[in-house]
Amino acid sequence: MKVLKLNASLIIMIILSGCVASGGRVTSLLFAPSDDKKLGEQVSQEIANNPAEYPVLSESKYPQAYQYLNAMRDKILASNDIDYKSEFAWELKIIQDDQVLNAFATPGGYIYVYTGLIKYLEKADDLAGVMGHEIAHADRRHSIKQLEKQYGLNILLSIALGNEPTQLAQIAAQLAGTGAVLKFSRNAEAEADEYSVKYLGDTPYACNGAASFFQKLLDQGQTGGTPEFLSTHPSPKSRVSDINATAQSAACSTALIKETGMNYAQFKASLP
Repeated sequence: MKVLKLNASLIIMIILSGCVASGGRVTSLLFAPSDDKKLGEQVSQEIANNPAEYPVLSESKYPQAYQYLNAMRDKILASNDIDYKSEFAWELKIIQDDQVLNAFATPGGYIYVYTGLIKYLEKADDLAGVMGHEIAHADRRHSIKQLEKQYGLNILLSIALGNEPTQLAQIAAQLAGTGAVLKFSRNAEAEADEYSVKYLGDTPYACNGAASFFQKLLDQGQTGGTPEFLSTHPSPKSRVSDINATAQSAACSTALIKETGMNYAQFKASLP
């Protein structure tokens, strides 16, 4: 009888945690993947409606830049380790702000990259590593887990349907790192780093590309100013070693991509 009580308690804990893993896919018991996309659509619209805060570059004015970045995204999304590649939107936008070292992905896979981050990084592999990290946050549904805890299911569903404009703006600011930041747990950050390596292992990019960003911060003595989107827990130093250890364990290639056509330097030069 005691065993039955223990099992029931474990079931309740799993339900309240908001997610279960089934065959590798993260399935929320409180918020359906289709609702991830609805919420992402609402956040994307909020960003589009606020060009003063989020000056998104026009794809028609910068077609080469978008073509380059979309090709990078598509290479990563071809990985067999991405679970929601067909369910989520995976739309990509560039935000013009050279002072912001940031990138983020909304629930449902709307990806945003700031020009400041693009220009700060030196190689395509570096940016691919960061993009893989952000795609992992969306695909592993880290944002939804945190938002469920903060807002609760009913309010979050209402926001996804566009019924809570004030809180929708707050969520957009949290995801973009421009307001009260949505902090991921240590485990979520570590998992996003791990999956970035997995994703890039299926691409021509160096599978440990995400480590280069942290290494540059270390080399420049900026460990105290790590952007919120990549967090400071674990520390940049430990994340470099952990990412490289994951790459070594996976035996994936750490050779830099040999670009044809537009290269990373030309991509950066194509931006305003």
